[in-house]
Amino acid sequence: MNGPRLTSPSLNCRRKMTLACSGDDQCSKKNRDLSQTEDCCELLSRKKSRSVTCTSHGSTSVIGRRREMEDAVTVELGFLSRDSREYDFFGVYDGHGGSRVAYSCRDRLHCLLVKEIEEEIDVETRSEEDWEKVMVACFGKMDEEVNDITANIGSTAVVAVVGEDEVVVANCGDSRAVLSRRGVAVSMSNDHKPDRPDELERIEGAGGRVIDWNGPRVLGVLSTSRSIGDHYLKPFVIPKPEIIVSKRTSADEFLILATDGLWDVVSNEVACQVVRRCLDGRIKRRLQATLNESKFSEAVNQSRAAEAAAVLIELAMARGSKDNISVVVVDLNKTRKCTV
Repeated sequence: MNGPRLTSPSLNCRRKMTLACSGDDQCSKKNRDLSQTEDCCELLSRKKSRSVTCTSHGSTSVIGRRREMEDAVTVELGFLSRDSREYDFFGVYDGHGGSRVAYSCRDRLHCLLVKEIEEEIDVETRSEEDWEKVMVACFGKMDEEVNDITANIGSTAVVAVVGEDEVVVANCGDSRAVLSRRGVAVSMSNDHKPDRPDELERIEGAGGRVIDWNGPRVLGVLSTSRSIGDHYLKPFVIPKPEIIVSKRTSADEFLILATDGLWDVVSNEVACQVVRRCLDGRIKRRLQATLNESKFSEAVNQSRAAEAAAVLIELAMARGSKDNISVVVVDLNKTRKCTV
């Protein structure tokens, strides 16, 4: 995150980041720490393998010019299946003060969302209000879970649920989602910055202050006004996401999710232009070349979407990004069969 909290120490990242949570492998490790008797990640991991139609995608993360890696990414294909409907889940998390909350979100948030959906809404008759209800509840429960980690660590979260008929984006913080529709960059989220007029009013109404200390910060400390974690800054910093539900059309091309390491130096419009050229085959870049530039990086596959994510990261680095950078590109016009 650009402009990390000025008073919080960073925690060392002790293991290489994994981009997808896979039931037994990643989720169960965190579940043991959470000591929950009946865990939705364990339920997901016990489901039989099945073949699903997945949205083509790619993701890449680099440590960039930071000493520690605090970003995390989740790609969970076919994470929800209801009445022949398949939904994919993509999430990008930008930690601050350490990586532990971002990693917890990576491993747990989509599991909590599945549980909320199964208990609260009918996918066949779902409404925008239904999606908002389950997303708000999910983020709130995620925030409660990380309460025991530490009071001064937090993470942004921008997630997308991609189905055949719709794209649902929930955002908490200043990571961002952008949809390209008929060549136009459409914002699917609004950054939660302390000086955003409605956020400033909310913070001051709760008795807090926004202080300009290397940019506007909540109490002079945090440069985003919403996050998961950061319990020492409550009630001024809240975990409530804003949700945008977009019905899919034939004009929809792709979706980009990324941390502010990209958006601080690359506009929505330029990012969409770059991705479009990559998906069209007009820009070709060996993915490994980008990965070799960072001691801490990973790509999910060698698809054109992954290549597009890598090119965006290369562009951000060339423009002087000083942060960790994580990018997910979802090609809405291409699907493939995969086993989950």
